[in-house]
Amino acid sequence: MSRLGVFLFATDYSISPREAGLAAESRDLESLFIPEHTHIPTARKTPYPGGGDLPREYAHIPDPFVELAAVAAVTERIKLGTGICLIPEHDPIVLGKTIATLDQVAQGRLILGIGAGWNQEELEDHGNQFQSRWPITREYVLAMRTMWNEQEPSFKGEFVDFEPMWHFPKPARAGGPPVLLGAQSKWAYERVVDYCDGWIPISRDDDVTPLAQGLEEIRGQAEKVGRDMAELDLSCFVMEPNEDHCRALLDLGFGRLLCWLGPEEPDSAIKRLDEFARLAEKLG
Repeated sequence: MSRLGVFLFATDYSISPREAGLAAESRDLESLFIPEHTHIPTARKTPYPGGGDLPREYAHIPDPFVELAAVAAVTERIKLGTGICLIPEHDPIVLGKTIATLDQVAQGRLILGIGAGWNQEELEDHGNQFQSRWPITREYVLAMRTMWNEQEPSFKGEFVDFEPMWHFPKPARAGGPPVLLGAQSKWAYERVVDYCDGWIPISRDDDVTPLAQGLEEIRGQAEKVGRDMAELDLSCFVMEPNEDHCRALLDLGFGRLLCWLGPEEPDSAIKRLDEFARLAEKLG
C-alpha cells in the first residue's frame, strides 16, 4: 500500500466518505481522513484562518465518527483518520468511548488527528473557554489514554476529574489509536512530544521550509526529554499534491501524505482519486 492517503473535506452534499473510502482502498491508497466542526455559529467574530469569507463547506461537515464507522464497515485495509477532531468540543468520557468503539469497529485502523480549534464562538458554545483550549486538550488526551489502558481508570486534573470506573470497550490497538497533533504554532512542537504520538501539519504550497523547521523543533524537544524521534508518526495534509512536492515531503521524513480532496460531486471526486493513485505509483 502506498504512503499516499486522502483528506476528504466531507459534507452532506459531496461524495460520501463511504464511497470515497471504497474507491480509495480499491486504488491502493493508504488512508482516508475527514474533518470535524460540530457547527458554525452564524454570528461569528473569529476570522477564518485562510483569509476572506468562511467557505460554505465548513457549515456542512457531518460527524466524523459516524462517517468513519460507515467506511470501516465496508473496507478492510485502508486506515481511517480524523483531520482533525476538535478535542475541547467534547466530553472526554464520551469521546474516549466513541474513539475506542470506532477503533474496535475498524479493527485497529483508526488514527486520531487532533487540535483545539480556531473558532472561538464554536468552542465556547460547548462551555469551555477559548483561552483554556490547549490545557483542556492536553488533559482530555491524557484522561482518554487512562481510559483506554487501565481496567479501572481514574483521573484527577483541573478539567477532568473522575473516580475509578469501568469504561469499555478498550481500543483494538493496544494503548489506543495514535494521536497526531494538527497544529503549527510555536507551541505545537513541545505539545507533540509531550502528549502526542506524532504531527500532522498542512503543506499549502511547494515551499517545505517551514515544515523542515518544524521537524527540527520537534527533534530538539524530543532530545530534551529523551524521546526517540523515530517513534513519532509524521503525516502531512498536502493542499496541492504533485510529484516534486510530495517527494520533498517524503525526503523530510513524512511517512504519510494526505492529498486534499474538496467537497466535490462523486464523478469529479473519483477522477481526483484516480490522479492520486497515479501519483502514488510514481512515488513508489
